[in-house]
Amino acid sequence: MTLDPLYFFVFAGLFSPGPNVILLTASGARFGFRRTLPHVAGVVAGVGITSGLTGLGIGALVLAQPGVALVLRGLAAAWILWMAWTLLTAARQPYGADRDRPFTFVQAVLFQWVNPKVWAVALAAASGYGAGLTPLAEATRLATAFSGLNLFVCLFWSFAGSLLSYLLRDARAWRVFMGAMALALAASAGLVFL
Repeated sequence: MTLDPLYFFVFAGLFSPGPNVILLTASGARFGFRRTLPHVAGVVAGVGITSGLTGLGIGALVLAQPGVALVLRGLAAAWILWMAWTLLTAARQPYGADRDRPFTFVQAVLFQWVNPKVWAVALAAASGYGAGLTPLAEATRLATAFSGLNLFVCLFWSFAGSLLSYLLRDARAWRVFMGAMALALAASAGLVFL
C-alpha cells in the first residue's frame, strides 16, 4: 500500500509559513497553548470546509469571476493587515499585558475564507491530486486530508509559540518577536494579489 501523494503536498503546503502558522505561533506565545486551542479548532474546521468546497468546484467558480475574486482579495489583504497591526500593537505592551484575546473558533473558521494560502493550496490540490472520484467523494477526500493533517500542523505551531514564550520574558525580545510576526503577516497580505 502506498501513501497518497496528496498527503505530502497538503502537509508541505500547510506546514510552511503563512497567515495561519504566523497567527497560531504568535497566539501560542501571547496567550499560551491551552487558550489557543479554540483558534486551532477553528483553523482545522475552516480549512476542511474551504478545501471541501474547493473540491466541489467553488474555488474555480470564484476565480472565474474576476470581480468576486478581486473583492475577496481586497478583503483578505485588509483583514490580514488589520491582524498584523494588532500584533504590532501587542509588541508595544509588556509581555503578558495583552488586553486582547485569542481568536475564537468562529473567527478562525471565517478567516479561512479570506486566507490566500489556504485557497492556493486547496486549488492546487484539487486540480493536481484528484483521484477521479465523484465530486462529493473528492470534496470529502480533500476536506479530511486538509483537516486531519492541519490538526497536527496547528498543534505543532501553537505549542512552539507557547514554548517560545519562555524566551520572550525580556521586553526587548518580546518586541522583536511580535514585530517580526507582524511584519511577516503584513508581507503575506501582498501575496493575496499574486
